[in-house]
Amino acid sequence: MISYSRLWETMERKSITKYYLIHYCKVSSGQLNRLKRNCYVSTHTIEMLCSLLSCQVEDIMEYRPDYSAGINRLSPDSSNYRPRKKNRKEA
Repeated sequence: MISYSRLWETMERKSITKYYLIHYCKVSSGQLNRLKRNCYVSTHTIEMLCSLLSCQVEDIMEYRPDYSAGINRLSPDSSNYRPRKKNRKEA
C-alpha cells in the first residue's frame, strides 16, 4: 500500500496548506482527497507536488506492505519461486 502521510507532514513543515494548493497552485481538490484517502494518483500528480513543494518523492509517499490484502509476493525464498530454464541459445 502507498501511504501519503509524508505529504501532509512535508506540507506542515513547509507551512503550505491545502487551501493554498487549491486556490493558488490550481491543484484539484479531488486529487487532494484521493491523496488523503491513500488512493491511486498519477505520477504526474506526484511530480507536480514535488515541484510545488520543492521536495523528493520520498517526502510525499512511502510504501507500506499490506499483508491483509492477500497479495502473494514472489521472491527467491518463496515456495512459489521457480528459476527460469535457460534455452540452448542462451547457454
